[in-house]
Amino acid sequence: MSDLNVDSPRGVLRRGWSAAVGDYAIAGGWSLRGEALMVGDAAGGVYAFDGKSGATAWARRGAHEGGVLAVAIHPSGTAFATAGQDRRVLIWSAAEGRVSRAIDVGSGWVENVAWSPDGQWLAASCSRQVRAYGADGAEVWRSDDHPSTVSAIAWCSAEELATACYGRVTFFDASTGELRQKLEWKGSLVSMVLSPDGDIVACGSQDNSVHFWRRSTEQDSMMSGYPAKPSALAFDDTGTLLATGGGEAVTVWSFQGSGPEGTRPGVLELHAQPVTTLAFARRAMRLASGGRDGAVVVWSLQRDGEGRPIGNAVVTGVVAELYWRPDGRALAALDARGGVTAWRIG
Repeated sequence: MSDLNVDSPRGVLRRGWSAAVGDYAIAGGWSLRGEALMVGDAAGGVYAFDGKSGATAWARRGAHEGGVLAVAIHPSGTAFATAGQDRRVLIWSAAEGRVSRAIDVGSGWVENVAWSPDGQWLAASCSRQVRAYGADGAEVWRSDDHPSTVSAIAWCSAEELATACYGRVTFFDASTGELRQKLEWKGSLVSMVLSPDGDIVACGSQDNSVHFWRRSTEQDSMMSGYPAKPSALAFDDTGTLLATGGGEAVTVWSFQGSGPEGTRPGVLELHAQPVTTLAFARRAMRLASGGRDGAVVVWSLQRDGEGRPIGNAVVTGVVAELYWRPDGRALAALDARGGVTAWRIG
């Protein structure tokens, strides 16, 4: 049973601002110092909101024909990329909302886009391929076809890109596209997250489990028993805690010592419907969770994965994504009804 206040935020979540986009708010992100929050929606619109007031800084409706599918903020915070159903990636200036480069990626939807940590490379996946581009948008390499549609991409470092699909996680050299490592498992991998040091790869699976590998040994393990597929995954920035969805509870596994094998995870219960997204604050043992019930909860965690709720609020639709402002002093939620809500953190 949920004990959430539907009228106002509680605990560390303090009143901030709210805004709206034209359709389902799909993805977004903060600029480097939190001056602006960029958002893409299911109608193809791209928006920027003032980080303090929520006022619309600029709006570009219909930028992607068919809808935005992914957003990636450049590490500098001054530019970002959007990917869409129109088979394109657009590179934007955050301040002016001007497109500096339009990239035709392939013949299908561009479902994932990500900047390398140093901002020198941009990766995008389209159907069974992943392609890498320079900072100027020029294509550097493209992969051979994966066994299935690429479900997730992530940068292990500035030198290495990871992809997930049916049956495997693959690591590519950033500059050449050369295959560096392949971790195989018979199952459909629907989500992926890497530990900050790049050694641990965790994937949510279609069979309602979380599968993970330690790259240094290529040993794999599985965490099962989830009531649904764990599409929401997040590591804290020390690589100690892995938070997972896959039901109404948030399950948190601790990698300290010899864990998580042979240990009991922390189980965080407050959502009334399945968890849809998870995000750790930087340099803090604070986790934010969002659910199909429209609830947003902030948890204070211990290193063994146990925790308690320290703030909560409710938005009008299913929570699509959560984004901590880089300084940790604000949290933004995007929802299925086009709502964009930001709270101050007390």
